[in-house]
Amino acid sequence: MDTFAPPDADALPDPDTLPVVLVVDDEVRSQDAIRRTLDEDFRILTASHADEARQWLTRQAVDVILCDQRMPGLTGVAFLKEVRERWPDTVRIVISGYTDSEDIITGINEAGIYQYILKPWVPDHLLQTVRSAVEARTLRQGLDRLDLELRSAAPVLRARSQKKLGEARSAFGFERMVRAPGSPLEAVCAMAQRVARYDLPVLIGGESGTGKELLARAIHYASPRHAQAFVLENCAAIPDTLLESELFGHKRGAFTGAFEDHIGLFQRAHGGTVFLDEIGETSPAFQVKLLRVLQEGELRPVGSTRAVPVDVRVVAATHRHLEEEVRAGRFREDLYWRLAGVTLHMPALRDRPADIAPIAERLLAEVGAELGRPGLRWAPGTLACLARYAWPGNIRELRNEIARAIALSDEETIEPGVFSVRVLQGGGCEARGGSVAAVQALPSHGTLAERLEVIEAMVLREVLLRHRWNKTRAAAELGLSRVGLRAKLQRLGLEPTQVG
Repeated sequence: MDTFAPPDADALPDPDTLPVVLVVDDEVRSQDAIRRTLDEDFRILTASHADEARQWLTRQAVDVILCDQRMPGLTGVAFLKEVRERWPDTVRIVISGYTDSEDIITGINEAGIYQYILKPWVPDHLLQTVRSAVEARTLRQGLDRLDLELRSAAPVLRARSQKKLGEARSAFGFERMVRAPGSPLEAVCAMAQRVARYDLPVLIGGESGTGKELLARAIHYASPRHAQAFVLENCAAIPDTLLESELFGHKRGAFTGAFEDHIGLFQRAHGGTVFLDEIGETSPAFQVKLLRVLQEGELRPVGSTRAVPVDVRVVAATHRHLEEEVRAGRFREDLYWRLAGVTLHMPALRDRPADIAPIAERLLAEVGAELGRPGLRWAPGTLACLARYAWPGNIRELRNEIARAIALSDEETIEPGVFSVRVLQGGGCEARGGSVAAVQALPSHGTLAERLEVIEAMVLREVLLRHRWNKTRAAAELGLSRVGLRAKLQRLGLEPTQVG
């Protein structure tokens, strides 16, 4: 029997920054071949059998072990089982010239073997495998450190979480629903606050831009589910096939382009609230699938055969009259009653003119801060002009109009004259100097081409500011291609710093 004298301290390689690979193989030629393949990227240690390898492991930190399967005494898999128990951080790789060994087949999982390499191995493949093993070990150590840090910081994180939750409840509570005393919105908010505490589905109706999403968020943060997620999806924004995947998830390979598993919004919101905006735009086929999820409390990701339980509260919204859609056969009646546990209706802005002034004050502060112009004020009579306009686009239109006014005004006080013609005419503001102010903004000298160029630059500046220099959106509003818009900006000398 061969005897082994463990290496003394002087025989150990000098420490450096290279990862350490221990090669365990009873054939010296195999050791040399592996060394030649790896020695540029790694520090190589060698052992001819398990006893010698144990000596290295007790004296030297090792990143990766490359172990031959057939050695004198202990087999490679049997030795790596021991390594897993005593040195679990070391990545274990077995090399073998045999594929029918029952020991290998049954022992790979028990030994936690990272990779099985069949002889004769390819140098490039071996090198890449060891590199990947070192990366995996580094990543695992990083995750372990992060887990330890998170555990030690748990009390601080819990305190911060509670603070953030309190801020969210304040930011998205019913007080966020700006309204004047006696507003029709008061009754809506009062009813919503009462039903928020009960785990009932809510259906919110009303025109686009009336604030249905704000009401849904307020309901969530006033409910027992407030500490869990609030997720939303606009059902009209994507086709049914993608909507099913987005809400319920899909398995890898379920369809073309499904390269990995995808967790749907319902699972992400487990314990919380799902807000389905424009639910009236969904097809009957999708309505059947949604109904099944709501009835059974479980879903099947696309391409999966296993049902996943989910616990969510559904708040849905639509600008359509769903009762009429049901009567017309375009919306399932059974789904309607599943969604309409409680129905709320957001009144249009024209039906609550007293709310326009406080909403405009809030928006002026918010949009002004976003555009880098805080502290703006309304000129006398301006809010009265806004209150007389019908606002068919509701709050969304009001916000856009205020952004336009800020972009076109160089003063700290916003005058009526910077509003669009439709607002000036609808609000009866011409007699108050609105049209005069608009005309005064036009160039008063130069050729027709020069004057048109100035007007064109003004329009581009206003649209770009309103869209925060998003050229794609600005081009779409102006009916231009992105290339065409860029050409105009270059011709007119408009740069982002000039526009802002």
